[in-house]
Amino acid sequence: MLYFAYGSNMSTPRLRRRVPSAEPLARAVLHDHRLTFHKVGRDGSAKCDIVAAPPHLVHGVVFRIEPCQRAALDHAEGLGEGYDDIRLQVRMADGSYVETFAYRATRTDPDLEPFTWYVQHVLRGAVEHGLPDDYIRMLRATRARPDPDTDRDAREMAVHLSTAGQRHAR
Repeated sequence: MLYFAYGSNMSTPRLRRRVPSAEPLARAVLHDHRLTFHKVGRDGSAKCDIVAAPPHLVHGVVFRIEPCQRAALDHAEGLGEGYDDIRLQVRMADGSYVETFAYRATRTDPDLEPFTWYVQHVLRGAVEHGLPDDYIRMLRATRARPDPDTDRDAREMAVHLSTAGQRHAR
């Protein structure tokens, strides 16, 4: 099945920690939407969401995942507890359109900020998959705050230690 990742799951190491079968297929674009950091996370910080906003674009990555692992991703994303799943048509890098599933926030708070580790997952995924430079600059400009749980911060960033030879966002 095809999954459109537009937030922290663009980072292949992060997504594979949740869904080992995840294979990136191509960059993709969701038309008439924009990326926001306003989904209420279980940890009290903001997570990514997509909202209808013509003529904006959301860049992301289409991954193939094994259907038997979908439940694990649903659980990790908090399906039914902050996100709903939706069907989307996205334009692949080759210009073709494919139908994918993604997640859209059901609980939002525009005053929340993401933790710095979360923004790093998003940035590392964007750099890893070669998203446009202006989009990466926009992500780098995202206001974020340090996680007061330093152990969680370390656990989250540890997923990238094994990928030290890849391009990284800074």
